Amino acid sequence: MNIKPISFMIVILIVTLFPFCQALANNAGDGLPTDSALKIYLPREITIEDNLLKLSRVSIIMGEESLVAKAGEITLGHFSMPGQKIVVDRTTVLSRLACNGIHPSQITLIGAEEITIKKQHKVIKSSEFVKLADSFLKKSTSAGSFCQAEPIRIPKDLLLPTMDKDVTFSPRMVESSAANQAKVRISVLADSNEIGVGEVTFRLKFNCSTTVTLAEIPAGKVISPENVKLEKIVADYPEAANWSPPYGLIARRTLPANTVIQPDMVGPTKPAVSIKRNETVIIRIEMPGLLITALGKAMQQGIAGEFIKVRNIDSQRIILAKVNENGTVEPIF
Repeated sequence: MNIKPISFMIVILIVTLFPFCQALANNAGDGLPTDSALKIYLPREITIEDNLLKLSRVSIIMGEESLVAKAGEITLGHFSMPGQKIVVDRTTVLSRLACNGIHPSQITLIGAEEITIKKQHKVIKSSEFVKLADSFLKKSTSAGSFCQAEPIRIPKDLLLPTMDKDVTFSPRMVESSAANQAKVRISVLADSNEIGVGEVTFRLKFNCSTTVTLAEIPAGKVISPENVKLEKIVADYPEAANWSPPYGLIARRTLPANTVIQPDMVGPTKPAVSIKRNETVIIRIEMPGLLITALGKAMQQGIAGEFIKVRNIDSQRIILAKVNENGTVEPIF
């Protein structure tokens, strides 16, 4: 994989100036030669590979060979973190030279007033992590049968020091607490050693089946292929492993046309309670804090929900009662 080097812009100036060096830079000593022994060209911006900022690496030095060699070894600071940027001005350069015994009167500075120095890095873009994670997720069986994956948390760009070693990637799934999310952790390796990591979290979508009413279905009516249709939808959560059309179930309430049937809208069919004529039944009256029961004889046959005449065996009085689903009858007053 080709990883282009870039520099991260973080402005930090780290140069230690000594008072006596500043004095040397600002005041020429008596008796020193007036002709410049060194001419130093300062570029406006430069990128280097090393952490240590030597003058020879950030400028062009011309002049007497021994002075050129000496000036070239003078340090102007060092990089302490990835993406750091160091700005060095002319006064700083003169001060560092003076601290090392090269008087300002021996130096002519040309070029920029200050140098912006950046360190060369390799960078793994956030988009590359997402692309790698997406490819791995689509091949992973542990993520389930999803149809869409949207990245919702992505890592920042990863800066790496310049190196000759090959960089490889090792993705793996990370456990997620949400059923509709998946996490992929990508380790960045150099010679099998982890030198960086990026983690991408995806929100998943799933292909699911659903049942929609073709027309209004009254409460208690059986669901069948004649009154519903099956449709495919994209849902936020995976379909239950045991999902099947609700054929044979009854509507718990009236379902308007074009209603997506949810599990709580239907239930199993119950055998119809049937009371035969002359059958002995229990007359049941229940109110808050009160329950009264008596024996009766059905004067008519009926099923749950119907009204029939019942004779109270004790009083011989004939009443109108509703047949309950549990086989009892409830007087209608």
